[in-house]
Amino acid sequence: MPAIDIKKGAVVRLVQGRYAEKVYSRDPIKTAKHWVKQGAQFLHIVDLDAAINSRSDNFSLIKHIPRAVDIPVEIGGGIRTEKAISQLLDAGFSRVVLGTKAVEDKNFLKKARRKFEDRIIVSIDAREGKVMIKGWRAAHAGVSVVEFIDSLKAMGFKEIIYTDTLKDGTLKGPNIKAIKSLLKSGLGIIASGGISSLEDIRRLKALKKYGLTGVIVGKALYEGKFTLPQALKLA
Repeated sequence: MPAIDIKKGAVVRLVQGRYAEKVYSRDPIKTAKHWVKQGAQFLHIVDLDAAINSRSDNFSLIKHIPRAVDIPVEIGGGIRTEKAISQLLDAGFSRVVLGTKAVEDKNFLKKARRKFEDRIIVSIDAREGKVMIKGWRAAHAGVSVVEFIDSLKAMGFKEIIYTDTLKDGTLKGPNIKAIKSLLKSGLGIIASGGISSLEDIRRLKALKKYGLTGVIVGKALYEGKFTLPQALKLA
């Protein structure tokens, strides 16, 4: 799944969540169409401004993306209310990704799960076994990744997104050991962070039998480490 991270209306990539971004495009819609032409079957969009500041001016732009392409598109970043979820689903997004709010407010998450079911997915951003929140700037006190996954499973979630924040944007390879360990939970996992080569895709594909359901790739595609068709053929 190609990632399209948007900050101030531009497509950017970060390193370990640090906001010294590199701009790859000033036109997110054009970028989305590009990945579709390359064979993408699903797009992963993140509103970085909303993730950090709890507000964003990107919605007027982002809302056009799902209608500009003919594949499913999911959206995450700073989504903290049921109204916001409904607004994004009504705009045509197939799924909404929850992060900080899902960690901080269990009652909200339970209600959202009951109301929206599989149209929401939780993204777990981790650092050294701890759940990170607020654009990866803080660890949520007392919450480990394993404990959080157990609580999500109890709520009925079947799949999560897992990002190792120390790997993200580094092009140093995914945390295979951590991913494999978390797959023991029985939840399907979409892996994100650190993918740098087709060999990384190959190594992750080997985890499919344990429940890995997808891979989100960002910087490696934008930096031309491999092409999307090559990755899709391998996966």
